[in-house]
Amino acid sequence: MQDNATEVTAAGIARLAGVGRAAVSNWRRRHADFPKPVGGTETSPAFALAEIESWLRKQGKLAEVPLRERVWQQLVGHPEGPVTALVYAGCALLLIHERPTVWLDVSSGSDERMAAMLPGVLEQVIVPRFGAVRGGGVHRGREGGAAAAVNTPNTHAARNAPNTHNAVNTPADPTTPPTPVNTAPPVNTAPAANSASAVHTRPAVHTPTGPQLLPSAPLLRGTAELAAELGARQTFEFLLGRHLDANPRQYTLTPTELARLMAELAEVAGPAGIALDPACGTGALLRAVTPRPGQELYAQDDAPDLAALTALRLALHAQVTVRGTAGDTLRADAYPALRADVVLCHPPFNERNWGHDELAYDPRWEYGFPARNESELAWVQHALARLKDGGTAVLLMPPAAASRRSGRRIRADLLRRGALKAVVALPIGAAPPYNIPLHLWVLRRPERAAAQPEVLLVDTGRFATEGRGGPDWQAVRGAVLDAWKAFDRAGRLDDEPGLARSVPVIELLDDDVDLAPARHLPPATAADGADELTAVRERLGETLRLTADLTPPPVEHSTDPERPTRWPLTTIGELARGGALVMRTGGNGGHARVPVLTDHDVLAGTAPSGILPESDEDAVLTEPGDVVVPVLGGGSMARVIDDTTAGAALGRSLVLLRPDPGALDPWFLAGFLRGTANNRQASSYASTATRLDVRRLQLPRLPLDEQRRYGARFRALEDFERALRQAGRLGEQLVRGMYDGLTDGTVTPE
Repeated sequence: MQDNATEVTAAGIARLAGVGRAAVSNWRRRHADFPKPVGGTETSPAFALAEIESWLRKQGKLAEVPLRERVWQQLVGHPEGPVTALVYAGCALLLIHERPTVWLDVSSGSDERMAAMLPGVLEQVIVPRFGAVRGGGVHRGREGGAAAAVNTPNTHAARNAPNTHNAVNTPADPTTPPTPVNTAPPVNTAPAANSASAVHTRPAVHTPTGPQLLPSAPLLRGTAELAAELGARQTFEFLLGRHLDANPRQYTLTPTELARLMAELAEVAGPAGIALDPACGTGALLRAVTPRPGQELYAQDDAPDLAALTALRLALHAQVTVRGTAGDTLRADAYPALRADVVLCHPPFNERNWGHDELAYDPRWEYGFPARNESELAWVQHALARLKDGGTAVLLMPPAAASRRSGRRIRADLLRRGALKAVVALPIGAAPPYNIPLHLWVLRRPERAAAQPEVLLVDTGRFATEGRGGPDWQAVRGAVLDAWKAFDRAGRLDDEPGLARSVPVIELLDDDVDLAPARHLPPATAADGADELTAVRERLGETLRLTADLTPPPVEHSTDPERPTRWPLTTIGELARGGALVMRTGGNGGHARVPVLTDHDVLAGTAPSGILPESDEDAVLTEPGDVVVPVLGGGSMARVIDDTTAGAALGRSLVLLRPDPGALDPWFLAGFLRGTANNRQASSYASTATRLDVRRLQLPRLPLDEQRRYGARFRALEDFERALRQAGRLGEQLVRGMYDGLTDGTVTPE
């Protein structure tokens, strides 16, 4: 099998060669020997990867295709699509991880030999990790009995709710044999609790056939080579993260820090020997569960590709038993007999087609039959039904679920019977949709009939931040876990004004049964509010005095009006080619612990606030003296990196310029890049956006001493601008605090 089966677009060629797409277009026009398209469309042609690699190397534009980029292009150009390719690669990585010598033996021969041998050896790995399978599938009746059945398509349409994890639709291969279903031994002997007349589910991972694997041979060999360099788990995380980042509109992910918080809340009561995520997406929640010997992780999602990716991801993450299934959880529960220690769930929101008409008499609705517009309360009751007595469930919920009148009867019964233990209001920006403060519901399956006298309410809205990198997760995590642990031990919590309190259930059982924490928490104490406002006022006064001191002196007009036009000019591109500076572009991945400088941070002058998908791809890290320029939006902005922002990863839509200190002063460079006329001549315009070509920005050719004179003035202007921003923020904070204090009684008119 030849690499010509893998195709690459112009954007992929640009990434391979480290140039812009415009350069690729120029090569196609100027070089008659440039490879011809082998696919795609007239406006977006595709080329054979092997031919492109050969041409780039022949032209001296590429010594060798980077291994990561080569594997990624093979995955993207796979004939069956990137998701199927990623699943095949994951199966091979699992074999490499668990039986490396077997992989070496299988891969030592031709592609045909490898494809013929792989199904047998993969079966020996997939069955122990994902459970035994039976040919022909499993048909589960009302009581969970199994009988041979024909596989049926998923009856649930792809969800379009904010957290649907919509998947890339991969056409089914009509030649593929029926997919068997996992029939792992039931964990408990509890009776099934699914009233659907028949449950049709599919295993998340099944062994691919030899004909399916043959076109993937180059990809599998490249993946194995990358695994030798990075490790099997890191390789899969890199490829998965790259795929998710390349398709941001098709997946809505649970942020890593939120997943960690949800897992820690659930594990306060005890270790999770058995954990379930009934809407697993890409597996972020189960991946956050602390691995333990003998642990079993159960995952289900109605998108088959997501269920497969999750199962493989979890199997590579830790040496635990993984059971993954594709199917509609509410209509076709794959684990009706399961009783888990922990259930974690980020369900789809506002879904009306969740099975309301078919599931009216389902025994899971122990606390009431959810209304058609209360799909979230169906997921809540499903989670409770899959818990063992005393087990804990944590669900991410929309705030409307705490107050909609259509759900008040179910909320009331959850409170009366002690199933709902806590409601936590998260800050805005904690998870998609980022413009509303989502809630966490902490539930526990009652061990006895006694009602819970109090419920914990927490509001962490104060920990929201101005940047786009999410809230102050360290503060959120500390406040929520401290409150929940204290409440879990004692059954109550002393009031923490403005943050947390335990409320007697009887106080909430009114006509609305409104569980929104902000409506039941006492405001911050008057002394705290007044002291805080006084501190803000003092800081504002100091900042305003500093602003006055930094105000630029009176403008002195040049006596030589032609002086600027007589400067010899150069461009950023020429300086980069001459070695006076190094130019780098923002990456698509990095390490979760490294803060990311975003284009918003550069424009607003704030600290790094962004996040990038976690991967093993090398991030571009900033250093003191670097100059960072946003390329989108048409604004005139450049920022010099100082010691406080050094070490951050460079975000997307940013270009980093690293000047040679012996040739260029960074403040001189940044100052001239901010010129309006300079930006105008270097900008290009699309129908909806403006893009800056940084290479075309111009600088005057001046001696280093003269550069430093200009740089000192530009730096003074930067200090003045920063002081103005700080004064504006403090002023807004003071005004908002005064309005709040006067209206809630914590501040008097005097």
